Amino acid sequence: MNIHPKTNDSKVIPHRRFMRQMRRGRLKTIAILPSLITLVNGIAGFAAIGLAAKGPNSFALAGYAIFIAMIADMLDGRVARMSHSTSSFGGQLDSLCDMLSFGAAPAFLVLNLMLHYHGQLVGSAEPFFGDFFERFIWLGCVTFLCCCAIRLARFNVENTEDETAHLSFTGLPSPAAAGVLASLVVFFQHILYDAASETALFTVLRWTILYILPFVTIGAGVLMVSRIRYPHVVNQYLRGRKPITYLAWTGVIVGMIFLCGLQLALVISFGGFALSGLIRWFWLHLLRRRLMTIKKQAAGTSENEPAAP
Repeated sequence: MNIHPKTNDSKVIPHRRFMRQMRRGRLKTIAILPSLITLVNGIAGFAAIGLAAKGPNSFALAGYAIFIAMIADMLDGRVARMSHSTSSFGGQLDSLCDMLSFGAAPAFLVLNLMLHYHGQLVGSAEPFFGDFFERFIWLGCVTFLCCCAIRLARFNVENTEDETAHLSFTGLPSPAAAGVLASLVVFFQHILYDAASETALFTVLRWTILYILPFVTIGAGVLMVSRIRYPHVVNQYLRGRKPITYLAWTGVIVGMIFLCGLQLALVISFGGFALSGLIRWFWLHLLRRRLMTIKKQAAGTSENEPAAP
């Protein structure tokens, strides 16, 4: 017995006509170069997961692989818009690779790092806390992973292909959130194996990074799904003609990299970017409350004024 698909008006569609309609919806062409760059993003994310699984000697390499994925993620959209080959397929492929590189890879990297040093972090207090701290580490990494998935899904729904609409992001972008975690891991590994950093200050700094990393992971995840506005650095500050002060700030950032070193400069850059949106939101919130208070006081003063004779 042959069962044919039916339309809403209960009319039977012949099998050949049904298959012809299915073929019309198939993807026929794709943009090769932007798609290849996007796949480099996903491959770098997969490499970061593989390196993180190898152990502590490869944690820094895993962090650098995430940075390579960021470069590919920055280039694929630019190449697609320059070649006028933006498509829904490219957007979906980009989100899938972003989920791997900026969701799963940094979460897995932080999880392996924290579990490796779990015994040293808890120390003699382990009989009192049990596996509470280990479960908290898992909670932080899972929270980051879920928030990244929600962030990317929301971006796909709200995103437009118009270049003028890409001047800011709603919520912390997933590459920036992954950069916060990857930069901390890279900096931690740098001061851990650098002989010049064997001082009391860097020892305290290493333990501080380990203790705050789960909280930073949760915080970065929450910022991704928030409604806080973050600027698109390339489109808003580097594209087109800008005031000469922009060049001065660019020089300051480059000088900071040479002065502080690449690892510390990455921490300052990504951490400062993540905190900038939060600080700006808090400042604007205080200004709005102050303006509302001034308006209420002005309205109360006008009501208490005696009427003119």
